[in-house]
Formats: sequence, structure tokens, C-alpha cells
Amino acid sequence: MPTPLVKIREIIKDIRFDARVGKMPKAVLKRIVSCMECVGDGRVQGMICYPLPYILLLAFLAVLSGAEHWTDMQDFSSAYKKKLNGIFPQYKSVAVPSHDTFRRVFGIISTEELQGATSAFLVQEISQMKKALGIEDDGLRHLGLDGKEQKGTGRKYGTDQKVANLQTLHCYDISNGICLHSKPIDGKTNEIPVAQQLLAAMNLKNCVVTFDALNTQRGTVDVIAGGGGHYVGGLKGNHQLFHDEVALFFSDEELANIRKKGKYFRSYTEKAHNRIEKRSYYMTTDIKWFADLHKWAGLKAFICYVVETEDLVSGKKTKELRYYIASLADIELCSDAIRSHWGIENQLHWHLDVTFSEDDNTTMDKNAFNNLSIMNKMALSLLKLIQPAHKAGIRRIRRKFGWDLTGHLTQLLNLLDEDQIEQALLNSL
Repeated sequence: MPTPLVKIREIIKDIRFDARVGKMPKAVLKRIVSCMECVGDGRVQGMICYPLPYILLLAFLAVLSGAEHWTDMQDFSSAYKKKLNGIFPQYKSVAVPSHDTFRRVFGIISTEELQGATSAFLVQEISQMKKALGIEDDGLRHLGLDGKEQKGTGRKYGTDQKVANLQTLHCYDISNGICLHSKPIDGKTNEIPVAQQLLAAMNLKNCVVTFDALNTQRGTVDVIAGGGGHYVGGLKGNHQLFHDEVALFFSDEELANIRKKGKYFRSYTEKAHNRIEKRSYYMTTDIKWFADLHKWAGLKAFICYVVETEDLVSGKKTKELRYYIASLADIELCSDAIRSHWGIENQLHWHLDVTFSEDDNTTMDKNAFNNLSIMNKMALSLLKLIQPAHKAGIRRIRRKFGWDLTGHLTQLLNLLDEDQIEQALLNSL
């Protein structure tokens, strides 16, 4: 079943949406400013030259327009100072901050506050957009948990001390294309309790949470089930006995039996880039034999996921079996969840690394880097919404913003305005 994000993109692609005509919607601009004003300013009052919302707005617009480093933000702000005065006249008398000011301020502000403000803004905007387009939230919302390493952050001047790269745990709303939480963690060993704390603070009703084997823990599923949510989690060697028991159950004979009955079997074949990939999902709800069943809250099914590939050039064939636990006894929902979980990699992590060049950013202040990354994620979510109107990649759209900020910002803001969407729908009839 298509996600709300896919439905939005499909509608936007098919309507005649020329939002560059007309003035910028002031109501949407005010919502962006309000979003930035929700972040607390930890600087010494009375010694502030640049209002925090002004710095955050400049940074956000710079990121939309292709900025990747603090110097880019300064250069962008200098180049667009006159145009920005027309967009935000309340900041007309404020000078352009230096790159050091951008970096220093991003190192001071709270990551949690900035993440909360930006994710709340995105949730509100996408909710209003779905309402204007007549898209209803049916089915379960899919949340993915996964950690990411920032490869350029492990440096420290003046010492030979080894500094670990920044690790960030993401909770990504795959259904709507929003990164809801970005939680810094000390390392992979610390991800488990951080994930549990994060999930415990969320409303998980009508949600299915997917995670890799690291977070397949009894404490994690306790939190999800206790919060009214569902889960599908990977099973590997960190629970060796559990993994081996499930793998032993899914013998060739059992797989053939499941495939023959059909109810708990799904298979899909795709061909692309001179390669054929066949994905088969086998589910069983016959799990009473599992001795520790009572220890895993809500557990209802085991899944064997078989991936078979064939390279059409070399003829090389591969076959891999993966195992999952699930609190859902629905093969359609679970197979979609397993497949879609990789959205956190190709819809979020890949773009952060490639489109926003985060791996090339060598900022040593990890709080500053984390806050910059949050700005990147906010921009990414909005650019994905506008992408069908451009029929271009995200990186190319960012360049377009840099070349014509006023025009493309107006287009983006109009896309977030219900009246403009309704008019565009009428024009497409």
C-alpha cells in the first residue's frame, strides 16, 4: 500500500502546479519563523548581536540552497542580504553573521530543542498538506530505528588522542519522510538504552516499529508493546540460540509447506541494472514451541526472508536467508515493513552522506554538527515534497534554490499553503 508521502508526490506530479506565480504566503513564512523561535537561546543576554531566529533562518535557507559548511552560510547570507531584507524585514538592520558565529551558535543551542521544533513543524505542514489533498491516514504508520556514523567528526587538534566519530540514532517516519528524532550516542554499545528511552517517550499507537538485530531486545519490545505499537525486528547472532532455533524451524521442508499453503508466503521479483533479485517472505504463527515466548511481549510470528540474486553479466548467483520476529501475524504488513525499513538508509542516510556531503564535514564540535545535520534533515523532507514538480534530483533542486532563492522559496511555501494547493487542483481539472 502506498505511503502518505508517496501519495503526496504522485498527486503533486500529476497536477499543473505553478506556484511561482504570486506573492509568498506570509502565513507559511510566519510558521517557519515560529519554528525557529521555539529554540532556546543559551547565549549571554545583553551581549547578543544576532537574534537566534535570524541565524537559524539564514542557516536553513542556506542549506536549502546548497550550503554544506559554515563558510557557505556566511557567503550565502552576504550574497542574498538585500533579497532577505525583503523577505524578512524585521531583520533588515542586522548584519550578516560570520562563519564562526554560525558554528559557535550551533554549538550552543540544544539539539533536542532544535529537533523538536523542526520535526513538529514538518509534522504539522505535512498533515495540512494531506488534508488539502484529501489523503487519509489509513493503515499503520511505519517508524524505523537505525544508527548512523558521521565519518568526518572523529578529530581533535593538539593531541594524538583517538576520538570516535559521532554516532547518531535516528527515528525516521518512513511513511511521511520525516526524521522525528536524532539522538547522539556514545557508540554502538549505548544505542540500545537510548533507543528504549526514545521509544518510551513516543506515542506508538497505530505504529509499526522496525529495527535491526542490535535493537532486538526484550526491553525494546516491552516498550513498544507497552506503548500500544507493533514491531518487526531482525534476528542475528547477538541472540545466537534464539536465531539458531528459528533458523532450524525454517527447514527446506517447512519453507516448501508454507509456500504451498500460500497464506503466509509472498514473493516479488525485480530486474534492474543487469541484475535479477527475488525476495521471498515466509511467515509462521506456529511459535508455541519457543521456550522463551512469554519473555517477548506481543510476539506472534517468525519470518524467514530469502533474497536470491543473479548477475546477468557474470552469471553469479547468491542466496541469503534472514530471520525476523514480529508482533503482527499479517504477511503483507510484515513484508512491506521489512522491505521499507531500508528507506531509512536510502531515503535518509544516503542523502545525508551524498546529497548533503555530511561525511566530508570535519566539524569537531559534535553538538554543532548534530544541529547542522538536523537542518539538513528538515531541508531534505521539504525538498522531497517539492521534487515531483521539478522532476530532478535533490542536489539539483538545491542548486536551483541557490540560483533563484525567491522564486523557488515561493514555490515551496505555496506548496505548503492549503489555498494554493486547492487552486492548483482546480487548475488541473
